[in-house]
Amino acid sequence: MRIRRMVTSALGVTAFALASLGAVTATAGPAAADPCGFYETGSDAFYNHCTSDGSNVVIKVRVAMGPDYERCVGPGRSWLGSAGRIQGAHYTGRTC
Repeated sequence: MRIRRMVTSALGVTAFALASLGAVTATAGPAAADPCGFYETGSDAFYNHCTSDGSNVVIKVRVAMGPDYERCVGPGRSWLGSAGRIQGAHYTGRTC
């Protein structure tokens, strides 16, 4: 069981690193409509969980003038709230 957790953690860190690189490169080209990870439109904040294995992950959402919270998100785009209220979100390294 311990080895499984270590492998899962290592895969999570790798996925986060790749997602971070993907978000950086995605903003440079025309495919920036739905980059991986946290992004904002003019009025809304989203987290796009890019995965090919169908996993659900835990993200930590930073809220302006309110308590931060964790949320389980599935593959694809998840609406987090208004862009004025949500300051960011990141993968915690855990699945759910």
